[in-house]
Amino acid sequence: MVFLRLLFRLPLLLFHLLIGTPAAVICQAPFGWAIRIGSRTLAQVMSVWWAAVICLIFGVQRRVTGTFPEGPQLVAANHTSWVDIALMQSLAPMVFVAKYEISRWPLLGWMARSGGTVFHRRGSHDSASGVAAAMAGRLAEGRKIAIFPEGGILPGKGVKRFHARLFAAAVDTGTPVQPVMLRFIRNGEQIDDMDFREGEHFVGNFIRLLCQRGCVADVHVLPPLESTGQQRRQLAGAAEAAVREAFESAIGGD
Repeated sequence: MVFLRLLFRLPLLLFHLLIGTPAAVICQAPFGWAIRIGSRTLAQVMSVWWAAVICLIFGVQRRVTGTFPEGPQLVAANHTSWVDIALMQSLAPMVFVAKYEISRWPLLGWMARSGGTVFHRRGSHDSASGVAAAMAGRLAEGRKIAIFPEGGILPGKGVKRFHARLFAAAVDTGTPVQPVMLRFIRNGEQIDDMDFREGEHFVGNFIRLLCQRGCVADVHVLPPLESTGQQRRQLAGAAEAAVREAFESAIGGD
């Protein structure tokens, strides 16, 4: 069955890379942001479409509870896999804050750069200052910014501690924080092998997930949190608590 899944999905992926990806990238040009399709620009529509197709090719069905409000938000989600990036983008147009290394990844790095992702170098004070300014600029433009405040894909199950630094942009601009809980399930049970196995590099993980059985991405868009009058640590703690409660409740309901 693994071979049959690869035989079916690989041609779809190659077609999407050769045809869909250049089309989505071209639409990130100024004309793509000028043309509107309903409430979204052509650039946004193409980004959402591109990500939705990636989810489809990798056998990820989406089950979403709640909706994203209109307007700028700092979207804070737990993080289990690089698939989270495509999953989040498939639900609503948003830009991401990601580690600099992702800019060098095949496929995802290309799309991330074209979509306006804000890259940061860990441990660099200059990078942190630039990230904060870039985030404030994106929010001022009315865009959604997605962060994974656990600080990366960390070992262990469950929701990890949310670091507060990136929440400063919401405080400085008075932008609501939108907590989002993500998890993956198969046959009604949570699966915990979407992240990197020990010693597994990106290409190996990419191929393994391409060959895996289909799964469901269970997404809970939780009530937004007001940032006015809050400290960044308070916001981070409140977002973490909301995501953890939703995660544990979902597991208890399986």
